Amino acid sequence: MQSFIQLIKYGVVGLASNLLLYLLYICLTMLGMEPKLAMTLLYLAGIMQTFMVNRRWTFQHAGIARPALIRYFMAYGFGYLVNLLSLYLLVDLIGFPHQGVQAAMIVVLACMLFLLQKFWVFRDR
Repeated sequence: MQSFIQLIKYGVVGLASNLLLYLLYICLTMLGMEPKLAMTLLYLAGIMQTFMVNRRWTFQHAGIARPALIRYFMAYGFGYLVNLLSLYLLVDLIGFPHQGVQAAMIVVLACMLFLLQKFWVFRDR
C-alpha cells in the first residue's frame, strides 16, 4: 500500500512539474530555441524543483539529505542522457517531430526515475 501511495504522490508532483516544464519547452522552441538546449535547461530546472518535494512528501525520506541529493543528481543525470540520446536518434536521425518524442520521453523517464528514487535515491537503510 505504501508503494501505491508513493506512486500517486510522485505522479502528482511529476504531472504538475512536467506540465509546466513541457509548456515552457513548447514556448522556448516556438521562440526559436533548439530543442535539445530547451530540454537541457528545463531538465535542470525540474531537478531542482522536485528534489525537496519528492524527498519530504513523496518518499518521506528522513535520512541525510546530501547523499540522497547526490544520488538524485546521478539518477537524473542518467535520465538526461537517455532523453538526449532519444532526441538525437528519434528527431535528428529518424525525423520524428520533437514535440511528440519529448512528450513520450516524459512518460518513459517518469517510470524509470520513480523506480530509481524508490529503491536507490531515497532508500531506507
